[in-house]
Amino acid sequence: MKTKMEDIDKLIKETLTQEEAQFYDELDEQNVFEMFGGLFKGKNAWLIVLINAATIAMTALWLYCIISFFGTDNTNELIKSGFSAVFCFIGVSLMKTFSWMQMDKNAMIREIKRLELQVSSLSGKISA
Repeated sequence: MKTKMEDIDKLIKETLTQEEAQFYDELDEQNVFEMFGGLFKGKNAWLIVLINAATIAMTALWLYCIISFFGTDNTNELIKSGFSAVFCFIGVSLMKTFSWMQMDKNAMIREIKRLELQVSSLSGKISA
């Protein structure tokens, strides 16, 4: 399977101009760290920074709630700390889910751009 994909990529690069081939190489698959770094590029980078700051704060609050939950014997404090910990955990989960969805969206956009480039390359080859 890998060799077929490499053969297809090689055929596509042969039909592209130099700068189109460079753009095509930039659209290659990314690892998780590259995808995470890609979140901080673009129009919504400020939102990702804000969400990551809120995630760190919510995680710290979650740890505080867990420590206070196990450090008290008062029933009312146990209930407050337990519900607060659950709320913080859900908040962190939602923010992480949003970030993962943005990473998936960026990967989908990258694949669509690759397809557009392949279609334009093939149409240029057919019309020539």
